[in-house]
Amino acid sequence: MYTDLKPILETELQNIKDQSLWKEERVIMSPQGREITVDGRQVLNFCANNYLGFSGTDGIREASDAALEKWGFGQASVRFICGTQGIHKELEKATADFLGFDDVILYSSCFMANCGLFQTFFGPEDAIISDELNHASIIDAVRLTKSERLIYAHMDMADLEAKLKSVESKRLKVIATDGVFSMDGHIAPLKEICDLADKYGALVMVDDAHATGVLGKTGRGTPELTGTEGRVDFLTGTYGKALGGAGGAFTASHKKVVDYLRQRSRNYLFSNAMEVGTCGASLYTLDYIQKHPELVKKLKDNTTLFRQLMSEAGFNVAGGEHPITPIMFAEEKEAVDTAKALFDEGIYVVGFSFPVVPKGKARIRVQISAAHTEEDIRLLVDKFVKVTGNK
Repeated sequence: MYTDLKPILETELQNIKDQSLWKEERVIMSPQGREITVDGRQVLNFCANNYLGFSGTDGIREASDAALEKWGFGQASVRFICGTQGIHKELEKATADFLGFDDVILYSSCFMANCGLFQTFFGPEDAIISDELNHASIIDAVRLTKSERLIYAHMDMADLEAKLKSVESKRLKVIATDGVFSMDGHIAPLKEICDLADKYGALVMVDDAHATGVLGKTGRGTPELTGTEGRVDFLTGTYGKALGGAGGAFTASHKKVVDYLRQRSRNYLFSNAMEVGTCGASLYTLDYIQKHPELVKKLKDNTTLFRQLMSEAGFNVAGGEHPITPIMFAEEKEAVDTAKALFDEGIYVVGFSFPVVPKGKARIRVQISAAHTEEDIRLLVDKFVKVTGNK
């Protein structure tokens, strides 16, 4: 009865608040983009995954509208009954061609893609070796299996090798990693991971949600950046970040892997087909970035400029070359207070402190977009200097 559940919820909700874990949702009253309207004021947005600036643009909206006009609003069916339309197959082929894989299968989200992958292929006779800072979707997906689960220290190749040695007798071994780790902007050492996989006969799985459309000379993600094209067995990703931001996701792999997922992946078989407006928008963005590689370069240039200016201003800039740029603070309160002060100055960022991140690792996670101008970047740095007192 709810009367039994209610006091439990009240206690747990209060615990969340007491631990400073309560998440307030600021309501945006405008299209997503470089500049948004929040709490009745316009602010520059530096905390979205809108890496290429497609969200809210006329081109992507028109592509979505055209798909809806041609294919209708929804399928009201799962794919294997009567939910597969021509646009789904078109997007799967376009994504596979772009990423250089044999085939692609669509999911409603990357969370669903990850769960659908691990549940389908790995059982009690197998081992999954996962980076300790992998995304929650990988963590939960691995927990749903009955495989032996091993966690290796973050991007520590010696520890990964030790874990691989300990499970050499397993039927299947798979190394699971984010391509880009979302809280720190770290890029997985994919070449070294693939080398170890070859040495110990393991498969490689990469969640490239924050890298597709972002990393590599042409935006083809972590494999392109690290020179490991053709060496990743399973690559999951999303259309909900750089490729438009509305949602939808995919698993790219060998053809027989995708064939098997279509037959056995419960997350695919028992979920409605991906919404056609998002399919149309995603086809538009995939085509656009191949015709306009300067967009990926603009994102890289913006990121490099911001990192350089912030370092010169004396800030502790973490991460690497990814647009996720953590600005680190010694005190937890300072990170949160700085984010609030920046909002008052017309800059929208979010501060993270313990227990969301480890003690002593408080930060503001700035996310750069190709839509930002050089003036935006310089203004952002100036505002950081102003509200923190850095010289």
